Amino acid sequence: MKSNRIKIVFILPNLLPGGAERVVSFVADNLNRDLFESKLLIVGKSEDASYDLKNIDVTYLEKERVLKGILAIFKFLIKSKPNVVLTANTHLSTAVACLSVFFRSTKFISREVTLLSLDSKFFDKKKKRFNYMSFLNNISFNLFDKVISQSEDMKQDLIKNYNIKKENITVINNPISDSFSLKPTSNKNGLLKLITIGRLSKEKGIPRLLKILSKLDMPFHYTLIGDGPEKDTIFQLIDEYGLSEKITHINFTKNVSKYLSENDIFLQGSYFEGFPNCLIESCSVGTPVIAFDVPGGTKEIVINKVNGYLVDTEEEFLVKIKSKIIWNSSEIRESVLKKFNQSIILKKYENLFMEVINQ
Repeated sequence: MKSNRIKIVFILPNLLPGGAERVVSFVADNLNRDLFESKLLIVGKSEDASYDLKNIDVTYLEKERVLKGILAIFKFLIKSKPNVVLTANTHLSTAVACLSVFFRSTKFISREVTLLSLDSKFFDKKKKRFNYMSFLNNISFNLFDKVISQSEDMKQDLIKNYNIKKENITVINNPISDSFSLKPTSNKNGLLKLITIGRLSKEKGIPRLLKILSKLDMPFHYTLIGDGPEKDTIFQLIDEYGLSEKITHINFTKNVSKYLSENDIFLQGSYFEGFPNCLIESCSVGTPVIAFDVPGGTKEIVINKVNGYLVDTEEEFLVKIKSKIIWNSSEIRESVLKKFNQSIILKKYENLFMEVINQ
């Protein structure tokens, strides 16, 4: 008997620890099974998988790079005959957009993960006159039936810099994808406990957080969780600032909720963000956030004096760390649950899939 469910293939480069990997695999694993038949296609290797998926068929192409997996993706789509394909990651989306011309009856959706124009400028050291990735993005975006942006800032970036029609962009924030419980009690031992979780890459601004902490004249301990290309530079700065005894570094953990609950304040030093999962996760356990007011989704999460502070300068950041505000953990939690809980975000994805099928 033929199923009437909508067949969706989600494609990711890998299942390594990361925001896009966590959110897309969560959505794929938790759609309404009465309406949708989901498959997850991973270009990378099964040995790298960091997320446990229980309700979905996962296929690994075991490729080292997206470029080497294009033919395999093509063959998979021919065999699967999906109604909808959703992809995340700019390079992968560009490749899949090129394949979309061969599947005229399939709807293709791209989920963007950052503010592309800022990301390009931030890492383009040579300042080339011709940015080939920007050129390819301009072409590929218009091959998609819909583009998902994680924040309003990202939507405006796509409209302004990549000539995407605003009616083709849907804003869907990230969900609180795990079950985070409200922490039982606040810290009363006098030692201020601070934490940051995220990729150790340049745009995350860890060096400026370390500079701020080097000026903090009160007892504290800082937990830094994450790995990435700036790891050696960050450890060198930790030594230079004399912070080695005050910092614990952890490469990766699946016990995110535990560490967030054990700390007093989450610190974010990013220069721009797509939609930072770590902030809604911190707030969901009742731990407030101090972050720079930068382009991206941060300002859609942090509400001053409710669940944290947005600041403009390093000096202001330091002042807020030292402030003696008494936070209401339940209020912090409610501020994100009412906007980003799983059922709300999953429903938005389901509505988008139904909409694109009925176009």
